[in-house]
Amino acid sequence: MTLQRPRAASASMTALPSPARRQWLATTLPLLSAGLAVALLPVGSRAATNTPTPLEVWKDPNCGCCQDWVDHMQANGFAVKVHATGNNAVRARLGLPPKLGSCHTALVGGYLVEGHVPASDVRKLLQQKPKALGLAVPGMPVGSPGMDGAVYGDRRDPYDVLLVAHDGSTRIFNSYNKKAST
Repeated sequence: MTLQRPRAASASMTALPSPARRQWLATTLPLLSAGLAVALLPVGSRAATNTPTPLEVWKDPNCGCCQDWVDHMQANGFAVKVHATGNNAVRARLGLPPKLGSCHTALVGGYLVEGHVPASDVRKLLQQKPKALGLAVPGMPVGSPGMDGAVYGDRRDPYDVLLVAHDGSTRIFNSYNKKAST
């Protein structure tokens, strides 16, 4: 005589999971949870981790420090398109006062970036989204990205990253190396 398991009498009763079903659940549920966690991330978080931020640069074709800055931006998650045509015309067209000029001009997320601005400040600008023309590091301060490294004797001069308003006025956005090296 064989004992048989009774069948469920109604749809409200649930059957015990079979070993195969338990194995499937054990492997599938963690994957579904991970997918759900990614899906629930804010869109900006997913984009920041997967897609480089587009940045367009105008620079002199022979400028080594400009290329070093481009390399710095690429290493920090920017997809850089370079126009090796100089930057005076684009700087003037965008309305940046000449006294704030440097050797290259970039556009990113609707903002102007003039000179050797660190990638971290560009990211901060894009997160904060202030009403402004953009950021500028006037001149070419030694120790800023693209103007750094052994070729400069690892010197770090103090400099400010300026937030430039649409009227051309500025305020300090970030300061670096307030104590100059000798």
